[in-house]
Amino acid sequence: MSQGNTSKSIILPLIISIVAISFAAIFVKWSSAPATILSMYRMVLASLLLLPIVWFKRREFQKLTSKEWLLLCLSGLFLALHFALWFGSLKLTTVASSTIILALQPIVSLIGGAILFKERTTKTALMTMGIAVLGAVMVGWGDFGLNKSAIVGDILSFLSVIVVVGYLLIGQKVVKKVSHWIYSFCVFGFASIALIVYNISTQVNLGGYDSKEWGIFILLAVVPTISHVINNWLMNYVNATTISMSILGEPVGATILAAIFLGERLVGWQIIGGILVLLGVFMFLMQQLNRHKKIE
Repeated sequence: MSQGNTSKSIILPLIISIVAISFAAIFVKWSSAPATILSMYRMVLASLLLLPIVWFKRREFQKLTSKEWLLLCLSGLFLALHFALWFGSLKLTTVASSTIILALQPIVSLIGGAILFKERTTKTALMTMGIAVLGAVMVGWGDFGLNKSAIVGDILSFLSVIVVVGYLLIGQKVVKKVSHWIYSFCVFGFASIALIVYNISTQVNLGGYDSKEWGIFILLAVVPTISHVINNWLMNYVNATTISMSILGEPVGATILAAIFLGERLVGWQIIGGILVLLGVFMFLMQQLNRHKKIE
């Protein structure tokens, strides 16, 4: 597949990714299981689902150096922390409130990319990013809480942003060495190990969950995890900041789904904010694709 054709073909996967990941917050809200248990079973089951594909691509493991294995382990640890922190934040605050902090992800990613990879951006990209971030803030501000529980949830959400950007930046470097299937499997596997060790060491109950909870574990392992696999594939063609910008569509989707399935209220400025997010993300992605065409 040529770079030009790739540039044209990433829009649909990005849309699928945004829709899939928007369901994560809903599934977490439906569950009464601890955040680290939800995270653990999501990663364990996702790893198992990838096994058949990974088996046919197992020779790719030989391409990895000791340094790259270390990076994969670190990436898995970051992903485990992201899920544990963000799922924890959702236990303490509303879906919309949590998204106001998640809106910082592309900014953190932009800074990280500039420091680690000397990536440059344009004034137009910054402007479109600003539009999307402003929209995400408007989506979340309607339910932004000032009570103790909500503040703790917001802090956890911000920490989850820091570690997920670390996960994406490592992926930007390593995923080009092997297929996104192998990368995803390794990262999910290391995340599973980290979460299993944490839950056992803190004596969190690993069993005793009813069929409803197991259904939620499976849904988390399948639906929103599709987004991570797609994003890992996209790392072959775009940088972590572009992925982070596309993920800004999640607050819009998650807030709409929360209004439908959880009865969380949706006010006028949140609707306007959602439109601004989608507009900003669309303009940013179009600008990035145009840059790729000029480079070609």
